[in-house]
Amino acid sequence: MTFTLATWNINSVRLREDLVATLMRDETPDVLCLQECKSPVDKIPLEKFASLGYVHMVARGQKGYNGVAIFSKLPMVEAGAEDYASLGHARHIAGRLENGVTIHNFYVPAGGDVADREVNEKFGQKMDYLTEMRDAFSADKPTKSILVGDLNIAPLEDDVWDHKKLLKVVSHTPVEVAALAEVQAAGDWVDVTRADIPEGKLYSWWSYRAKDWDEANKGRRLDHVWATSDIAASAHSSRVVRHVRGWEKPSDHAPVFATFDL
Repeated sequence: MTFTLATWNINSVRLREDLVATLMRDETPDVLCLQECKSPVDKIPLEKFASLGYVHMVARGQKGYNGVAIFSKLPMVEAGAEDYASLGHARHIAGRLENGVTIHNFYVPAGGDVADREVNEKFGQKMDYLTEMRDAFSADKPTKSILVGDLNIAPLEDDVWDHKKLLKVVSHTPVEVAALAEVQAAGDWVDVTRADIPEGKLYSWWSYRAKDWDEANKGRRLDHVWATSDIAASAHSSRVVRHVRGWEKPSDHAPVFATFDL
């Protein structure tokens, strides 16, 4: 079974439902994982997406904030949702396909502007969230699983536009990068995107504040596709669909794709 998966922080699924529908029509992923849906589950525009073939959905939502959803053309059942760090936020949902593959969709807290939990509660929440992810994967080692989402960390030097300038900027600080590496190691996860595209600058997010985002290209790779090591070799054709960031009234993220032969 071959299927293509995409992950995208949509920054409001209701505000950008037409963009989601356009991506579904143009790129036709079999599975589409969205983050920052900013909608209760019952307000997600299911009819439009179902009309395009995405008749299966698992989701967690809340009004105006956070929210994660997985839309699938393939049969899928819910496989759990965790409230890491007990924040009461809709930041995780998992779905299981008929072939037994579990897909985890995460929206890790952004962490605010200051990389110090003593003065910035949001940074502490982010670090606690990552710690609980690590501990969960250590306690229950995942297999035949894919993890995607906006992890709000750009771990590698080539995942940011300027490594030295961003070392003290939340999303690329050494303490965050180390925490994400612990999460990855705990679940024996393989970074599928970088396994496919090991060299060169690669971004999935460009700030709204940069009107010349495309020309200046000051981006970060915050959106990730991982797979457990038992299935990672089946992944290929990774890509960032960069031009989507230039659509009218876009999200500040671009979708990240990968294909799996399982």
